[in-house]
Amino acid sequence: MAKIIGMEVLDVRFPTSRELDGSDAMNPDPDYSAAYVVLHADGGPDGYGLAFTIGRGNDVQAAAIRALAPHVVGRDVPEDAAALGDLSRTLVGDSQFRWLGPEKGVAHMAVGAVVNAAWDLAARRAGLPVWKFAARMTPEELVSLVDFRYLSDALTEAEALEILRRAEPGRAERTEQLEAHGYRAYSTSPGWLGYADAKLVRLAEQAVADGFEMIKLKVGGNLEDDVRRMKLARETVGQDVRIAVDANQRWDVSAAVTWMTALAPYDPYWIEEPTSPDDVLGHAAIAKALAPIRVATGEHVQNRVVFKQLLQANAISVLQLDAARVGGFNENLAILLLAAKFGVPVCPHAGGVGLCELVRHLSMFDFVAVSGTDADRSIEWVDHLHEHFTDPAVVERGRYLAPTAPGFSARMHDATLRRFRFPDGPEWTETASE
Repeated sequence: MAKIIGMEVLDVRFPTSRELDGSDAMNPDPDYSAAYVVLHADGGPDGYGLAFTIGRGNDVQAAAIRALAPHVVGRDVPEDAAALGDLSRTLVGDSQFRWLGPEKGVAHMAVGAVVNAAWDLAARRAGLPVWKFAARMTPEELVSLVDFRYLSDALTEAEALEILRRAEPGRAERTEQLEAHGYRAYSTSPGWLGYADAKLVRLAEQAVADGFEMIKLKVGGNLEDDVRRMKLARETVGQDVRIAVDANQRWDVSAAVTWMTALAPYDPYWIEEPTSPDDVLGHAAIAKALAPIRVATGEHVQNRVVFKQLLQANAISVLQLDAARVGGFNENLAILLLAAKFGVPVCPHAGGVGLCELVRHLSMFDFVAVSGTDADRSIEWVDHLHEHFTDPAVVERGRYLAPTAPGFSARMHDATLRRFRFPDGPEWTETASE
């Protein structure tokens, strides 16, 4: 049996703050970054994963991933659900490391990066993209991947098994549909808070011309500016294109209601992250006050337990899981099952570094093997940094194409790693010397 013989972790950062790409009300100067992990397998192929950050602190995230190496190096290379489930339980179950969470923050994101790298490795060995590799597992195998601790008051193993068995008929047809037509996307590219009005209008026009049925604007800096920008966007795209807005946790509950009431005449489809991602009851109050405007959150929700509570409290009507925030594919499977149980559509958070590449696998797997539907679902699309990946996400006519290359699509080009490695890559040393 092949072994994992090494684990390499790199601090990779991109200077996106220079053009204000990724800017929003809470994050005005992000440098999109990745704590990048490589699992070296005896005889190859290797496995790749990452945790997404926005600059300072990426070294802390990388150190957390390195701390997991004793649990990984020397293990058999994972090839099936049993091995992937065992690895996840081992990493989450380290009692001393878990103390730094538990199951949240830097420690849990480190677990997620390693677990996702293991899925990449297993799928590469199987010669399949992760979405298809997972969708070929039996319902019983998939249920064995999920940690139901803390969930059973909302979702039992028996209920999860029933959801997966209900989706079994039609798996082949839905796979063919994805391969032929892809998966619906929406565009955030026009809406960064630091963009001038003219750039917003130009990019919104381009998004509609490119086939997107929804765009998203960042809000929360200044109410007068937001009303003007929302009005401009609505006039640009017309009434038939949805406009979502995203406050990136900027407001208290009352401010969220006041702000969104002012934007309501321009028909916002959802308000994303209106307040703290940990404030379940706050989200519930906002949802009740703003209906029928939808409330969406998830990119900073730290684990399956908080998602469970958001669903139980009717606090969200759109669930936005993140590929690199929780404990990897296994925990995201639990979150997809919770969403299916409560009948809430999943519209993942993407953008960042590698998130578009990763999250398309989760949505496509969900469509094939969990929810069995793509109704009211779409994946966020941000059109930058894809050129740094060996299997980049591709969107055509407003739809993500289904990935065909083996793995989880997290591998970066070697030239990218050399140039953007922090602090000694040329992108950073040349800037420092100017």
